Amino acid sequence: MLIHLHPQNNFMKLNTVIFDIDGLLIDSEPLWCEAADEVLIDYNIKLTDQQYISTTGLRTKEFVQSWFRYFKIDEVEVEKAEKKIIEIVLQKIKNDPIIMPGVAYIFDFFFKKNFKIGLATSSPQALIDLVIDLLDIKNFVLATASAEDLAFGKPNPLVYLNCAEKLNASPFECICFEDSFNGMIAAKAARMKCVIVPTHAQLKEERWGAADLKLSSLQNFGELHFTSLI
Repeated sequence: MLIHLHPQNNFMKLNTVIFDIDGLLIDSEPLWCEAADEVLIDYNIKLTDQQYISTTGLRTKEFVQSWFRYFKIDEVEVEKAEKKIIEIVLQKIKNDPIIMPGVAYIFDFFFKKNFKIGLATSSPQALIDLVIDLLDIKNFVLATASAEDLAFGKPNPLVYLNCAEKLNASPFECICFEDSFNGMIAAKAARMKCVIVPTHAQLKEERWGAADLKLSSLQNFGELHFTSLI
């Protein structure tokens, strides 16, 4: 008798959802760019839109290191610039938080399905705590993970694996929602399902092909999309 062995993930049911934060739950990517502009101008650095896009999803330290190396700025300045950018961003979010369309809907969608819900981001824990308060999602979120103090940030999958472990979930049981290329690569490297929600300007780019599903907005996610991921 032949016994067909199926991959482990075929036996596992999706029961966990993990969300990125910046650019997905809150419209903070422009704020990161504004903050970086304000800090980098002191080093005579002015980044283009494409340069910002190329480093979206990286930790702030890696973002600063990358461009300081490119523009040959002394790396002893990295920590100071990193801290200043984070301080400015947190203040900007507090002053004028812009919640992305569909956030309340998507949390309610998975909460009603009894999914475990987590947040995984390259941003520091201070931003996670701030966003949880602003969005009033404390009762939904069971675990958070920041890549701030991990050995590697996105596109390395470590932050997603860390969040899944906190949720007592296998990667094969997880759906990730992302908005950046580096985040998508991290989610897929973690062997999780990935729903990508790019900006309108980037929506038609071919680089999103690795994602399991592409949407223009969180509010467009529905039962048919959910079923397609199972």
